[in-house]
Amino acid sequence: MLFEFEEVTTPNRQAYKPLLLMADDSEAMVNTYISEGQLYEARIGDDIIGVLLCAEIEPNVVELKNIALRPTYRGKGIGKEMVATALEMYAQKGYEKMIIGTANCSIDNIALYQKMGFRLYDVKKDFFASYPKPITEFGIRGVDMWMFERAL
Repeated sequence: MLFEFEEVTTPNRQAYKPLLLMADDSEAMVNTYISEGQLYEARIGDDIIGVLLCAEIEPNVVELKNIALRPTYRGKGIGKEMVATALEMYAQKGYEKMIIGTANCSIDNIALYQKMGFRLYDVKKDFFASYPKPITEFGIRGVDMWMFERAL
């Protein structure tokens, strides 16, 4: 599916919060990173269908902090293409590694990241235990954050 993918240049990122909350159920957590790094939007025509936010966490390491797509656009390869584009962009900027974290119950995300060459390198135990609303996917309670990395 054809879509445009470009960096958001407006200083007011709050309009993107509803999309960011599709991938991160904690508004408090989203508030900690919404102003960090680079925010990108995926569009079809005038419709914003998704977002991706990356932030530098070390001089040569970038973290993909959030990627979200509206439900009707999921399962069409758009998310994969957004991640692939981010990998390419940050490699061209000279970064050496990209990391990404997801809940232990996010089976689709875990599969996607591994298919794209990311490898599990850490588990942040009980990361989601303090979230106001429990995260459950595929009947599995999300408690830990699984961290993946990939060389660029």
